[in-house]
Amino acid sequence: MIAAVYHGPEDLRVEQFPTPSAGAGEVVLRVDYASICATDLRILKGGHRKYGPGTVRVPGHEVVGTIVELGRGVNRYHIGQRVFVAPNVGCGRCRQCQHGQNNLCTNYDALGITLDGAFAEFMRIPAPFLEQGNLVPFDEKLESAAVALAEPFACVLHGQNALHLSSNDIVLIMGAGPIGIMHLLAARAAGVKKILVSEQSPERLQIAADMGADRVINFREESLPDLVSAETQGRGADAIVVAAGVRAAMETAPVLAGIGGRINFFAGLPSGDTNVVLDANLIHYKELIVTGTTGCSTADCHRSMDLISSGKVNLGRLVSRRYDLEDAMEAFSAVRAGNVLKVVLQQHPGKE
Repeated sequence: MIAAVYHGPEDLRVEQFPTPSAGAGEVVLRVDYASICATDLRILKGGHRKYGPGTVRVPGHEVVGTIVELGRGVNRYHIGQRVFVAPNVGCGRCRQCQHGQNNLCTNYDALGITLDGAFAEFMRIPAPFLEQGNLVPFDEKLESAAVALAEPFACVLHGQNALHLSSNDIVLIMGAGPIGIMHLLAARAAGVKKILVSEQSPERLQIAADMGADRVINFREESLPDLVSAETQGRGADAIVVAAGVRAAMETAPVLAGIGGRINFFAGLPSGDTNVVLDANLIHYKELIVTGTTGCSTADCHRSMDLISSGKVNLGRLVSRRYDLEDAMEAFSAVRAGNVLKVVLQQHPGKE
């Protein structure tokens, strides 16, 4: 089969790769769509801790596919069934796993991270993924390319869960990249009263407006504190999502939050730039709740699929471009350019 294989920093090769087969308790998928995310960019750059020197592996963890082979003992699924794959599996034994937080397991496996992933024509799904409920069938009426975004949307839901949003909230989303837009869609689906989005890219601000933001703010051209104050009648935002990995955004969030406000540091920061200065008195006297979230649990992925299936969110609107697997490097370049939302690789069966 053809796969886009990591051989080292900035060395992703589209080449022949062994076609997987299903062992006992496993399945093999024909990959229909696989989305490229910021983690994949970090992998290609050589900045992911699970891709050490000498690693040769197929990345890709945002995936939807069709079952083409069942291993011995697999009877809950059938050939031809379309499925979304929650990409992370925990050890099942640690405290985090026992509390449903397999995203925090320190001894985890993940497709496209520790195991061969979705930038290939076919991929093997190991038995623990089936045992822990990571393989999620979905309605045939749903668009596969949109379902490929269910994993990052699950991460968004995981972040918003920490904010305890209500219909009376005024929410500020800092950053209008793919994740910021997903936060906008999730907050709107949750019935949030008013949603503000700040960003410096006019193109992305227009997308946010088109996607339903009540007010978009170009913080390079307008005073973000003044406009947030005006939009909240002077009280500040009830909840803030920092969806851009920018130190200044994290430092500004407590200033923009109202009394009793909740802040989620959804985005991480680049290595070497992680020292953030927060005004402790603002946190203290406003009684702010500052949270951080990372990744998503398998339960979050099921919540994501439930919401997508309900029709309350349309993630297909975020798919900017589709590339054939053979054009993987061109697809990565498009993502790096930053003028698209989500890019998906589409694979075609039968090429050996």
